[in-house]
Amino acid sequence: MSQSNHDHHPELPFWQKYIFSVDHKVIGIQYGITSLFFLLFGFCLIMLMRWQLAYPEQALPVIGGLFGDARMPGGVMLPEFYNELGAMHGTIMVFLGVVPLAVGAFGNYVVPLQVGAPDMAFPKLNMASYWLYFIGGVIMLFSFFLPGGAASSGWTAYAPLSVIAPIGQTFWLIGMSFLIQSSLLGSVNIIVTIFQLRAKGLTFMRLPFFVWSQLITSFLLLLAFPPLFAASILQLMDRVAGTSFFMPSGLVVSGAPLEVSGGGSVLLWQHLFWFLAHPEVYVLILPALGIVAEVVANNIRKPLWGYKSMVYSIIFLGFMSFIVWAHHMFLTGMGTAISAFFQATTMIISIPSIVVLTALMISLWGGSIRFNTRMLFALAFLPMFGIGGLTGLPLGLAASDIHLHDTYYVIGHFHYVVAPGTIFAMFAGIYHWYPKATGRKMSELLGQLHFWPSFIAMNFIFMPMFIMGLAGVSRRLYDGGAGYAHAQDVLQLNITSSWAAWALGLAQIPFIINFFWSIKNGKKVENDNPWDCTTIEWDTPSPPGHGNFLKEPVVYRGPYEYSVPGAKSDYSPQFVEEIELETPESKTSEQEAV
Repeated sequence: MSQSNHDHHPELPFWQKYIFSVDHKVIGIQYGITSLFFLLFGFCLIMLMRWQLAYPEQALPVIGGLFGDARMPGGVMLPEFYNELGAMHGTIMVFLGVVPLAVGAFGNYVVPLQVGAPDMAFPKLNMASYWLYFIGGVIMLFSFFLPGGAASSGWTAYAPLSVIAPIGQTFWLIGMSFLIQSSLLGSVNIIVTIFQLRAKGLTFMRLPFFVWSQLITSFLLLLAFPPLFAASILQLMDRVAGTSFFMPSGLVVSGAPLEVSGGGSVLLWQHLFWFLAHPEVYVLILPALGIVAEVVANNIRKPLWGYKSMVYSIIFLGFMSFIVWAHHMFLTGMGTAISAFFQATTMIISIPSIVVLTALMISLWGGSIRFNTRMLFALAFLPMFGIGGLTGLPLGLAASDIHLHDTYYVIGHFHYVVAPGTIFAMFAGIYHWYPKATGRKMSELLGQLHFWPSFIAMNFIFMPMFIMGLAGVSRRLYDGGAGYAHAQDVLQLNITSSWAAWALGLAQIPFIINFFWSIKNGKKVENDNPWDCTTIEWDTPSPPGHGNFLKEPVVYRGPYEYSVPGAKSDYSPQFVEEIELETPESKTSEQEAV
């Protein structure tokens, strides 16, 4: 693209430039701001729940009266409201928070820049994907104001409870349908962009690892979401059209037999849901691994160890993620032969994750590590994701899962993967690419104030849950186990986790201030590549203009050419043809300057 084309693109009206934009960068920022709002809202829901778990049957201080007597008479949370909060917390954090942030925001903004594309392959489709996501989110939130409240059948929406639930569940299904369509459009766009719009010289083995992670993630979304979309339509039909896809005969509700048209299968919903929801776990993890790889490589000033093994591992991981879903269903009586199959595939799928994690940790060896905020979040991701993975192994074995299923152990395991794991990686990505998006850096002081309390609080929230789970405390108890005889010895851990959750909420205040304050007041970048990175998105202006690149990008080498022997600089960008070599004369002049 020529300089003149870049500078003289006609100015668009405000609504077309910032609201109904077809620019991948604006859409990525729209996804980012919206998903961060949903993450904050979803986290507020769990902070309410943590009060009920720590101090059951006690009035919520200060804000208890805001919810009215229908949900919190006298400020005391009703079980029905607790179930609403639980179902919507899980739904919002996964489908409206982490996935749109990981794929919608980072995928939209960074992938075209890293492959040297002027935009996404289908810009209008890209805009449609955001607005479908936004509408789905609004429908989900609106359900809180309906008679009977929002969905209350868990984020998994298990039948038959979800079929006979109040109207909020109908809105949950409609909202989920919008979110699914959004993800399908977005994933097609990312796949086509990576395959068709790569810069000259950018072969597949020169792609940054982040682009690989987004490519595999998009294939997972494209193949796994249609079954859940079909299941959502079928459940919607059960609710509004009198069908019985998931409604078995002979149900008794409130003491009266429930008349249904035929014998449906409750397990059919579970199979369709988990066929999506287990690949969905890797939809959360893979972009996080991609971000961590970018941040780690840049801050150790050396190439990633085992780049090709990492790429092949996530390709294999993506394939295997489709044949492990039923390890969530060991207690459904599927039989020992099928249980053995899903046990084996679950153990196998842990191998590629270990390969990637090990490669990242080996990469640290001998590196000249910069301990800035983005690197701290990336480094914290490694052990947190490791804990999440290791604690998942007993849940993949049928024998141990019988004891641990639906206990707090499962909550601890999953959240170590997603909360201090994936979300820490998202924070690392925000701090890393913020200068590219705004032309300014975020405050390191506020970043440190954000990281350290978050890191400590995360562990105090979720580590006690392993102890409670091993004690057999169920994850779905409205009183946190106060009525459970064998939970009495570990009940105080609910208080520990709750206070840590509120501390985690306070720890996000420096981030929120930093994020918005730095847009206008952050330190301006000295150049377009302030971190001395090697990938080609740093060859664009900060922030990039229309068309991204001032000239057609060409790629000459791999993505992580740091500290190349003989090179004068400790980084050799993909977009620079000739690397300046160190000569005896340059060494002498540098020594004289010192």
